[in-house]
Amino acid sequence: MSQRRFSDPVEEQDIAASTDRREGDRYRTVWRIAKVIRNGDAGLWRVRNISDRGMMLAADVPIAVGEKLEVALSDTVVIRGEVVWSDAGRCGVSFDQEVDVAHVLKQLAAEQRATGYRQPRLSLQTKAEAVTDEGAATPIELVDLSQNGAGFVHDGHFEVGREFDLILAGGVKRRAIVRWSRGGRGGLWLTQPLDRADLESIRRFES
Repeated sequence: MSQRRFSDPVEEQDIAASTDRREGDRYRTVWRIAKVIRNGDAGLWRVRNISDRGMMLAADVPIAVGEKLEVALSDTVVIRGEVVWSDAGRCGVSFDQEVDVAHVLKQLAAEQRATGYRQPRLSLQTKAEAVTDEGAATPIELVDLSQNGAGFVHDGHFEVGREFDLILAGGVKRRAIVRWSRGGRGGLWLTQPLDRADLESIRRFES
């Protein structure tokens, strides 16, 4: 069965695909991107299903049995657990404490409908380049990154509406537009989302 790749923010929303029971536990199949924090690293991984006692995650980075993970389903919903199996780009996580999965999914749905909802984003400090259509390159520092945007610090010369090519570590390039700018900080909107696979580990962007 082919795996589905997500890059559209609409596809980050929970989709209740099925509910089944395994060994007395109720599993909810969802399609959602979560921020996963592990020892010295963080990334955006897919949540494939979730129950009161655990979840299945999908990512193409190496995942070891016994790893402790902190899974942020949103800024306010964070669950901690341990990897109990890992195989072919998927892993099973057993929660440190049982959760009420029905309540969690209801809370997440309410947050997504609320004004000001933001996609999961990764905090980092990395160098990038802003390249104009005329070919002039200006170094900037990114402070966070999501599939559709980035936060950055600058010297005050990036006004709202400015458009350029953003060049990330490894040569990843996306067209970017300054959405807001104040006090030496700003936010970028990427006209073409980053592939989620590019964000499975922030180590690739370390500088």
